[in-house]
Amino acid sequence: MQKESKTLKTEEYLDLFRKSNALLEGHFLLTSGKHSGQYMQCAQVLQYPDRAAVLAEGLADFFRDFKIQTVIGPAMGGILVAHEVAKALGVRALFTERENGIMRLRRGFMLSPGERVLVVEDVVTTGGSVREVIAVVQEMGAVPVGVGVLVDRSGGTVDFGLPQSSVLQLKIESYAAEECPLCVQGLPAIKPGSRKL
Repeated sequence: MQKESKTLKTEEYLDLFRKSNALLEGHFLLTSGKHSGQYMQCAQVLQYPDRAAVLAEGLADFFRDFKIQTVIGPAMGGILVAHEVAKALGVRALFTERENGIMRLRRGFMLSPGERVLVVEDVVTTGGSVREVIAVVQEMGAVPVGVGVLVDRSGGTVDFGLPQSSVLQLKIESYAAEECPLCVQGLPAIKPGSRKL
């Protein structure tokens, strides 16, 4: 189930990203290993607390009746999103981190069996990091009740088997490295995100 937030119109959310220079053009290497001619750098919009709050309210609105107890997101991109959405919902925020390449809860963070958890992320392309966080939540006996993302760049094709919402849903083309037309043109790919492959 996919539903856009009703807080602002899509174009108004997109305008927040544009004002923040968060939508980049070029040749980018994504966390998934795919390549793309566009990159959504959510950190550029999240650096402004007022804009971050507006985006978080948009996500929180969809999930207000889900009886969420905790919001969790993957480091790095999901940390601020989890914090702001948790603030909007009046609950606590946690984040997962990679340890030896495996997504885990660290820093003494715990989830209780049966605890209702909303998983959030800044950008989803293939959904790999979100699936890893969902697995962490389930391993601890907690219950993932939904997924919220600021930008779904899959155009709505990624399905987590849970209620999900995004403030922006864009179809940004991405390519396998061996099929990338930007590589064929000889343009160097850059990795603007926070995680090394």
